Amino acid sequence: MVGIMFAAYAARIDRDQPLNGLELGERPEPETRPGWSTVTVKAASLNHHDLWSLRGVGLGEESLPMILGCDAAGIDEDGNEVVLHSVIGQSGHGVGPREPRSILTERYQGTFAEKVAVPTWNLLPKPKELSFEEAACLPTAWLTAYRMLFTNAGVRPGDSVLVQGAGGGVATAAIVLGAAAGLRVLATSRDEAKRKRAVDLGAEGAYEPGERLPRRVDAVIETVGAATWSHSIKSLKPGGTLVISGATSGPSPKSAELNRIFFLELKVVGSTMGSKEELEDLLSFCAARGVRPVIDSVLPLDRAREGFEKMAGGDLFGKVVLTV
Repeated sequence: MVGIMFAAYAARIDRDQPLNGLELGERPEPETRPGWSTVTVKAASLNHHDLWSLRGVGLGEESLPMILGCDAAGIDEDGNEVVLHSVIGQSGHGVGPREPRSILTERYQGTFAEKVAVPTWNLLPKPKELSFEEAACLPTAWLTAYRMLFTNAGVRPGDSVLVQGAGGGVATAAIVLGAAAGLRVLATSRDEAKRKRAVDLGAEGAYEPGERLPRRVDAVIETVGAATWSHSIKSLKPGGTLVISGATSGPSPKSAELNRIFFLELKVVGSTMGSKEELEDLLSFCAARGVRPVIDSVLPLDRAREGFEKMAGGDLFGKVVLTV
């Protein structure tokens, strides 16, 4: 018989009021299947992906109810401390060979629960230097930032990088990782306290969105979208690279700045999540360099709604972590 566990899940889709679809209560425990492992969740972190899921982006009514949560750290069936890689189907392990890649909760039940099942291939050892709460922050936002900086932006120590929207999970990760890797990081935020926090985390300077920078940069890390797009393009050196992984303010900027892009030979690169190998490198980097994810708050799973409200309102700096 299948056991029962406590979980936070999407029961309904509401595009305008996404939190109306969030429920907390009992759900069936994961069933055993070949090539998969069940992990006892110790900590899981929130991402904007969870809010988009409640709006029906990447998640259809036919898949409900769906336990939310992409990121987690916990203990596998053999007692090992592990971190989950959240991209399912990337390798073919545990799924059909033709199944396209997806982020956990787009097809499979997620991590905001006492237990979660994923392909065994998707598990990585948790470094002993990281707590469960810290490790749970890495698989989505921090992995996204790592790939944006070190794979897609192609920057080297000493290069300059602008990070738009300090305070968000990916942006905060990019500031910390960039500074730790010897990049000269500039950041923007509408909030004065968040600008100060960005400097405390290693940014050389923090500015209002759209404010003229002291110099142009080699790369821009863009997750805000329409509201900052023009400023991002105008902030690049000739030949510079803009890497975009999200558009929280909307996908359609007033001006695409196409003339500037082709005349200055700028590169615009899309970036989504990262590979298992990049997550392994990120875990090693954090353990070796003493880099730790910035955590805004830690809440027990039964207070998940508070975490969702905090994220939806933008009233946070870093990650919201749920403990089980």
